[in-house]
Amino acid sequence: MAARGFFDELKRRHVYRAGVIYVMSAWLVIQVATQTFPFFDVPKWIIRFLILGLVLGFPVALSLAWVFEVTPEGIVKTDDLPEEPIKRRRTGRRLDLLIIAVLSSVVVFLLLQQHRVIFAPKSRDKSIAVLPFENFSDDKENAFFADGIQDDLLTNLAKIKDLKVISRTSVMKYRDKGARNIKEIGESLGVSNILEGSVRRAGNQVAVNVQLIDAQSDHHLWANRYKRTLADSLGIEGELASEIASALRATLTPEEKVRVQRKPTENADAYVLYLRALPYEQGPDTLLQDYRRAVQLYSQAIALDPGFALAHAHLASTYAEIFHFHEPLAGWREKAKSEAQLALQLQPNLSEAHFALGQCSYWLDGDYDRALAEFSRAQELAPNDARVGRLIAAIERRQGRWEEALAAYRRIEAIDPQNPNIMREVLTTCTAMRKWAEAALAATRLRDIAPDSVVAKIQTGYIEFWWNGSTAAMHTQLAQIPAGNDPDGVATSCRWEAAMLDGAYAAAATILGQTSLEAIDYLNGGSTPRSFLAGCSALARGDKVAAHAQFDLARTVFEDNVREAPDSAERHANLGLLYAFLERKEDALREGRRAVELKPESKDAVDGALMQGFLALIYARVGENDLAFPLIERLLHTPGSVDSADYSITRTDLEKRWEWASLRQDPRFQKLLAAQPSPSP
Repeated sequence: MAARGFFDELKRRHVYRAGVIYVMSAWLVIQVATQTFPFFDVPKWIIRFLILGLVLGFPVALSLAWVFEVTPEGIVKTDDLPEEPIKRRRTGRRLDLLIIAVLSSVVVFLLLQQHRVIFAPKSRDKSIAVLPFENFSDDKENAFFADGIQDDLLTNLAKIKDLKVISRTSVMKYRDKGARNIKEIGESLGVSNILEGSVRRAGNQVAVNVQLIDAQSDHHLWANRYKRTLADSLGIEGELASEIASALRATLTPEEKVRVQRKPTENADAYVLYLRALPYEQGPDTLLQDYRRAVQLYSQAIALDPGFALAHAHLASTYAEIFHFHEPLAGWREKAKSEAQLALQLQPNLSEAHFALGQCSYWLDGDYDRALAEFSRAQELAPNDARVGRLIAAIERRQGRWEEALAAYRRIEAIDPQNPNIMREVLTTCTAMRKWAEAALAATRLRDIAPDSVVAKIQTGYIEFWWNGSTAAMHTQLAQIPAGNDPDGVATSCRWEAAMLDGAYAAAATILGQTSLEAIDYLNGGSTPRSFLAGCSALARGDKVAAHAQFDLARTVFEDNVREAPDSAERHANLGLLYAFLERKEDALREGRRAVELKPESKDAVDGALMQGFLALIYARVGENDLAFPLIERLLHTPGSVDSADYSITRTDLEKRWEWASLRQDPRFQKLLAAQPSPSP
């Protein structure tokens, strides 16, 4: 048969028509399968076999079209007549048009459903926020598991440079799904894409549902469902991160693919313990009781899998945080460094390990250059990890580069606007710089972001006191803290402080009598015994005998604290002040000066200024007014000498605190205050 005759015969037998219809139908079947099968737990291999079968069926369909024909009388074998009857041709055309119309309608519908992905420009905004996953487990205690899946997914997404990822702490306020408005959330967080998800855990089975949503249109861009055993679910976050990046058309380097897809551990029980520990370590209030629980859980995870590098890294960070915020003991220092080094040996390119080493260099050794080098490496490995930028800015603050630090925090805030940890740093920096109006705004923002944070409420009260000399905000905020909610004694210490600032010394003593706590962990330098605060209340109301009895009880604790951590400036400062209250002048001066030697302002502009504030108060209490006034005058203009857990140097502190009463009879005191701006009305 001639070529022309062959092609004419293909046309006469409607082989072309059959081929087009087959291709369009196959495409439709593939689209339906890939979009719906995952929601019915259909394995992926079935979809692959379906596609392969459709491809292999194409030549079969063409062969059948050559041999058979659809007619008004049914399917018959094609004859060899040169021409078709007119009736048959018309029937074929009508059938063609009907099939094409139906398929075209379906195609248009599918395209409209997916147009955000199919027609999205390559320059689509790749910013994303992962909202808290819902816990659909019958056992509501499995909420930690849903939170952990979300946290680990964020950790993996943070490693992809081509994405902009909002931190976990910024999205936790959107836990209530019923109150979610996707468009408003997108605008609040400054992202174009929102990921929602749910987790159901029943025994050894885990089901995870996720959907990627366009924040502007509320259209679904991509969705998937995963059902695995607990053991098989390990590493699911990396798989999710890769698929989300693909849906957003983000580019992953080969190194990023390896890091994202690496399983953190092969031990399911160790992984569950790790997930339980995360919220205790990463809470916004930096409480000792939370850190201790995190240490316990991370240690249990490591006992089950000694090669669990990520757990080692987080344990190192937790040890470093305990050392920095609460107990500057050699034991914590050694454990933090050991765990960080071990994490790095197990996984040299683990960003969390480099971050933990940076924390050790910064907080434990005061080696800012080494810390910055480790943070830089951590940032290379996880470009979206907001914690890294936060600590880099904190080092700038320690170096006395206050404006640069504040600008850096503002930049991070713009990128991660709902992160309470960032907002707390903005608040702390504005407070240290005596930018009271900005600090008050930051405190309001922090309360909005973290409404359950006890520390946020207390910081608000202190700012109002420093700014306008009133304790009204303190009392208002304290009234919002439920009875019994007193982590690390923070609420008790602030209630006692508010009463002391009001001059209600007897009421302050009553507050101490109402708590069962023997020590206040919230205050810097280690646990402050309740007897120290009781001694202050007695001394303020003029009962020196009762005061000295209480101070003698506290003295043993403070002296033990110094012996336990001889390089802790805060502990020497606390002991020096205690000696001053006991009228042991030489001992007080020795300890106060030792604190300043350990934390010079040239090395640490934050703690160094606070230690100078302790020394100024010690001078005042032991009658060294000539030394106290010049130091106070300088500190009133020095950023850093303001902190709620220490003795701050502000005009309102000097006017209101009983500790400074001995200076108020000196003519230089009024002259000093006259040179300072009056508190705002």
